[in-house]
Amino acid sequence: MKNYILPLRDLVVHPGLTMPIYLDNPASVNCLKTASSCGQQIVLAPQRSWIYPLSPDDIYDTGTIGEIVQVLNLPDGSVHSIVRTTDVVKLSNIQMVDGNFMGDATKLELLNDSEFEQTIALRDKITENIRTMSGTKKIKMDKIYNVIRNYPLPAFVDSIIQTLNLDTDTAVKILSTTTWREKLILLLEQINLYTETAKIEESINRRVHQQMENGRRDAILQEKLRAIQHEMGEDDDEADTANMRKKIENANLPADVMDKAKTEWKRMRSLSPMSQEGGLIKNYLDELLSMPWTNSPQSPIDLTRAREILNTEHSGMIPVKERILEHIAVMKKTGSPRGSILCFVGAPGVGKTSLCKSIATALGRKYQRISLGGISDESHFRGHRKTYIGAQTGRIMDALKRCKTNNPVIVLDEIDKMGRDWRGDPESALLEILDPEQNKSFRDHYLEVDFDLSNVLFIATANSLNMSSALKDRMEIINVPGYSEDDKVQIAREHLIKRVADENGWNPENIIISNDAIRHIIRNYTSEQGVRGLQRELATLLRRQLLANNGLDDKTEFTIEKIDELLSIRNCADTVHKIGFGMRAQ
Repeated sequence: MKNYILPLRDLVVHPGLTMPIYLDNPASVNCLKTASSCGQQIVLAPQRSWIYPLSPDDIYDTGTIGEIVQVLNLPDGSVHSIVRTTDVVKLSNIQMVDGNFMGDATKLELLNDSEFEQTIALRDKITENIRTMSGTKKIKMDKIYNVIRNYPLPAFVDSIIQTLNLDTDTAVKILSTTTWREKLILLLEQINLYTETAKIEESINRRVHQQMENGRRDAILQEKLRAIQHEMGEDDDEADTANMRKKIENANLPADVMDKAKTEWKRMRSLSPMSQEGGLIKNYLDELLSMPWTNSPQSPIDLTRAREILNTEHSGMIPVKERILEHIAVMKKTGSPRGSILCFVGAPGVGKTSLCKSIATALGRKYQRISLGGISDESHFRGHRKTYIGAQTGRIMDALKRCKTNNPVIVLDEIDKMGRDWRGDPESALLEILDPEQNKSFRDHYLEVDFDLSNVLFIATANSLNMSSALKDRMEIINVPGYSEDDKVQIAREHLIKRVADENGWNPENIIISNDAIRHIIRNYTSEQGVRGLQRELATLLRRQLLANNGLDDKTEFTIEKIDELLSIRNCADTVHKIGFGMRAQ
């Protein structure tokens, strides 16, 4: 006959004890009441999960069986019960029956060796070690004095386990052993481990107390960390200083940067590691060493491959792509990106940023994008002085650090959206960055050394020519025109349909749509130069059809009539929403 199983969290009960158990979980209360009404014994089994177990795997296969002596129902629905445990059992074939766990319980025979000399000696040794532990103030001896002197062995073992707050795995391991001698040996091992841990912590606290002279209370956490590292054999600030010295010597730095790094290292060595200035210098050196001063990976420029990439990833825009290829050809001949700075100007959605990504792919260079929209502080480009709180490098240096090369393609996105206020003129800093005669020795305020930006290929994007004459003079303006209707159809066919299919869980092969249907969407549902609106409408089509198919991407032909049917539902809802909003506003 299967026995009811009552899962308990963080509680392992030993046999031979009378346990008061308070239950407020409805599932646990139901299990206890059902077992009591049937007059059956119940198995108290520890659980692995924090919440009430959802499957048999969440319950340990070892527990304690006992008789339900009393069940007291409380007004709030909870239950206070008393269970008298009798034996340790091994659980098998655990199942959920009517919301209660049930399983086969096989009794584990316990050899009663409590009167053996070795068992008595182990109990005495545990008692002695616990008295030693009381000196660490981790255990109050007076609370368990009666347990040690007067309790029978089952209560003794159970009380020590609860006092030490052993983890459930260890407690179950002790419970499953079949002799008191084995139980006491495992318990003694845990007590010794607990004692050694307490001694180490006491040693750390003494070391911290000795070092905390002259009222340096503000550094207590740092001193305690040093003490812990000392106990683990990882001590000494001298090791950090030596490691930093090795990093500087092994780094391939320009001469002036090497001199700066060594000067700052000497200052760091003379300062206390707990001082604020010492921490700032260490952060500065880490930042200095993380910059790609000499890392310039070179990939051979293949004009044929570059043309293929541009044609594959972009439809139309023949003049724009030809100008890009001219620029790449000059780079191949000169071996440097020096020359005019390209600035793509066009309406949103015409592919300016994706063109920049394609250029980086064609050149085999890393790609980084910096959004300039709303920037009005010069420090975004030049960085902060390292004496300021929270100082950091500018966004140009940060982009170089992230890509780990000094010759990436950096896109200055939305260059026409920069602002200007009392904190400085960011445009002035940007003029220096884009000038090939000045950016060879660009100086970030945080790094305080010159960095050569001449290997970086800068490309700018803008929606309009709302820029100063000086900034426009630094760049070659390339107008990216809007797409014709034929171009939009081709882009939808080659790129957009697959993209929106992937985003909405469709198999592209199940989407059947003619060029005339795509033209119908372009003419009647979009009014833009780019293709973002077209992509949104295609995504709407797929979502509406997915809803109609109950979440299945069945093969569907999107005719003009079906497109009007699907899109009209959304458009009607938008119209009703707008009318309702207008009425509320009135």
